[in-house]
Amino acid sequence: MIRACFDLPWSVRIADEAPVTVMIMVKGDAWLLPEGGDRTPRHIRPGDIAIARGPDAYVCCDDPATAPRAEIGPGQVCRPLGPAHVGRYKDLGVRNWGETPDGPAQMLIGTYQMRGEISARLLDALPPLLVLPTEVWDCPLTPLVAEEIVKDEPGQEVVLDRLLDLLLIASLRAWFSRPEADAPAWYRAMGDPVVGSALRLIQDDPAHPWSVTELAGRAGVSRAALARRFTDLVGEPPMTYLTGWRLALAADLLRDSEQTVASIARRIGYGSAFALSSAFKRVYGVSPQEHRTRAA
Repeated sequence: MIRACFDLPWSVRIADEAPVTVMIMVKGDAWLLPEGGDRTPRHIRPGDIAIARGPDAYVCCDDPATAPRAEIGPGQVCRPLGPAHVGRYKDLGVRNWGETPDGPAQMLIGTYQMRGEISARLLDALPPLLVLPTEVWDCPLTPLVAEEIVKDEPGQEVVLDRLLDLLLIASLRAWFSRPEADAPAWYRAMGDPVVGSALRLIQDDPAHPWSVTELAGRAGVSRAALARRFTDLVGEPPMTYLTGWRLALAADLLRDSEQTVASIARRIGYGSAFALSSAFKRVYGVSPQEHRTRAA
């Protein structure tokens, strides 16, 4: 996470292709100008939270008429857009970046660099750019993030990473509660006393040899009732959802860990590496090892 500080006028094009970026306006105001799909400009003011979902580029600026002075590319590499802007935006010390630490425009920015299969199940339901104004949701985490981001203490990166996770989760919950939001079917179903119970059982213990009968018994309904209600609310049968959840977990573990395919298979409920490989290739079109190589 960083605190970005700008003098007027300012404008930066964001083309880092990051899966998710969370922005909090803490001082001044800004405009976000999407470049793909819906190009409606979004205005953000102090306290507002914006979430940008990649890979489409967008411009963040003080005014829609201000031309970008710099571009942030993949890997958070900043390059000036023209000789007049060389050195304009730079490192200002502990997690401070921009022109001057006390500039009239200040934002807190957290970026997720890697896309996961599990997180994609939720994030893919978001628009490319959304804004939560303070009158809609006054985030209680904002003061804490602002306080912690300028500290330089042992373990500070871990603290900020966890705060960013909390901020994103809380923001998504606030967004999906809005009438204009299109929450995934499984997310809405989590609030159902029967289907929500089955979903949590699957997600909390994917390695268990679940059956519809056992899930129904745990949820306190008949097998037929669970199968019908689950399919109606989630859009797919319980065992199909279970398979998708297991394989998404496998994809993330292949990317984020050095565990063997056999170890991952046992961890998510497959009896062997061969069984996992067959299911994985059927859904993703590549073997687990090919997926790991491409992710690396």
